[in-house]
This record gives sequence, structure tokens and C-alpha cells, in this order.
Amino acid sequence: MIVVTGATGNVGRSLVRILVADGERVSATSRGISAADVPEGVSHRRADLTDAETLRPVLDGADALFLQNGGADAHLLDPGHILDVAKAGGVERVVLLSSQGVATRPESASHGGLGRVLEDAVRQSGLDWVILRPGGFASNAFAWAESVRTRRAVAAPFGDVGLPVIDPEDIAGVAAATLREPDHPGQTYELTGPALSTPRQRAQDLGEALGEPVRFVEQRPDEARAQMLRFMPGPVVDTTLSIVGEPTPAEQRVSPDAERILGRAPRPFAEWARRHVAAFR
Repeated sequence: MIVVTGATGNVGRSLVRILVADGERVSATSRGISAADVPEGVSHRRADLTDAETLRPVLDGADALFLQNGGADAHLLDPGHILDVAKAGGVERVVLLSSQGVATRPESASHGGLGRVLEDAVRQSGLDWVILRPGGFASNAFAWAESVRTRRAVAAPFGDVGLPVIDPEDIAGVAAATLREPDHPGQTYELTGPALSTPRQRAQDLGEALGEPVRFVEQRPDEARAQMLRFMPGPVVDTTLSIVGEPTPAEQRVSPDAERILGRAPRPFAEWARRHVAAFR
């Protein structure tokens, strides 16, 4: 059995669906999961990564674990305890959803430091392990949904700075492969989309998916920072703005890892936009 944590998130939800379609026995878990969040017949149970003991009944009898990185609650995780509970339940393999920032922003507590703690715990767990380090998610564009629906406009800073954003569906596809296939343990994979994509281009892609123009409005960095501070801590905002405004060469590199594991090129942002166009209508 494969346990998927964060099963209601962008990656976990898709991962559950992919594994079930491939005939795997799956147990899905998240803090607020319900039957409506999983395919029919899939086992699901609520658990909280910040309280590892709640994972014991979920992990009992499992042989593989997809471990989500905790998101905004990453600083509250006790990864050693989580992995001890996993081993006690019978888990032999763990696939960790980490972040590219562990390598590219090691000085940032939010983007690199917390991820490094998780990665180190996984490497030292005694389990077979695989680490996935995605860059920016295509699904971050959901933050534009309200402005696109109401004004057919997108506002963002650094309109012509490109990053190879990745479709979470492709992250899930890689995760599914690494959970099932025997030749991945001990590997760290960097996951990106197929090409650089700028905010201006992503606004155009959304317009093409909608069949009508979406206007791009270039924000000043200070305007973007003030907006982001409404829902993100200051240090996270500053690092995020640095990534989108002055990315390192490593952050703009298109990695071959996703294509090699998926057996096809990862999907471009335009395809993500077409698949999720209903959110922007």
C-alpha cells in the first residue's frame, strides 16, 4: 500500500488519481480530507503531519510513503518522528516532495533551510528514499483567477523574467514513477517545465485559453511586496521576489529529469491553462 500525504493538494490529489488508475492500493491523508476528495473506493483518513502520532493508523501496513513537505507548516514538523512512525508501520520507501530552493536558496530559512532539514532526515532514515525538488508551480497562477474573471487582467512584477514553471500533474507523474519503480532510490530529481515562461507570456496563455485577451499590468516590486505581505511572512516575500525578479542560472535551468522519468516532455504552461480554464472564466 502507498500512503499519500497532502492528498488534497495540487500534487497529492493528482498523485492519488494516477496511482489508482495504475492499479495501486492507495491510502490518502490530509488534515481535512473527506470522501469527496478521493476517487471512489480509495481509503482515506484524516491526519496532521505536525502531529506524527496521528499518522500511525494511516501508515500501518504501508510499504511506501509520499511525504509532502508541510507547506506553510513546515517549521512545525518533526521529520524524525514522522519517519520513525513510517518505519514502525512497515514503510520501506519514502518519496519526499522538497523544493528547488534547498539547492538554490540555502541561505533562506523558508525556501532552503526547512527543506534541508527534511531532506537530511529522509537521507538518514534508513529507508529507501527519493527526493523531488520542483521549481515554481504553474498552479501559482490560480492567484490571478479573481482578477482574470472580473477584469480580464493580470498584475505581477518582473513581467519579462522567465522561469521554467512546472505543472503539478507532472510532479505527480514523477512521484508515481518513483514510488513504484525499483531504480530510483538514492536519487534527487530537479523538476521543471519544458521552457522559460514569463508572467507576461502566462497572461497571454490564459487569454488564449479563454478565447479573449487578458491584459498584463506590470507591478512595481514595492507594490507586489505590499500585496504579498497580506498573506505571506516578510522573509518569504523577500526571497520569492528575489527568485521571480533576479533568478539564479540554476533557477532558470530547464532540467531533463522530468522528461527522463515521464518518458515525454513535461507540459507547458499553456496546456495547464487550457486544462484549468474554468477557474478563470
